[in-house]
Amino acid sequence: MTDKKSISFEDALRELEDIAEKLEKGQLSLEESIKAYEKGMELKKICSDRLTEAEAKIEFLAKGQSGEIIKSSVKKKKDEIAIPKEGGELF
Repeated sequence: MTDKKSISFEDALRELEDIAEKLEKGQLSLEESIKAYEKGMELKKICSDRLTEAEAKIEFLAKGQSGEIIKSSVKKKKDEIAIPKEGGELF
């Protein structure tokens, strides 16, 4: 089992990507695949939890003195995302 406190987000993500690559390439036996999948689920939870914590910290830091959130979310709205048109121009 992965120690959730000692592994960084980047290390967990890198390990998760390695596991996914091995599973996609079929490099593992059935038993190894099951163990890798279980480990991958643990790592996914760690990454998800770390992202949730980071978002909460950002929202806390983004609060003004009045207590109102200056920016309600770190996620971009769908209409704020730049989508390239043909020829590389942005909408």
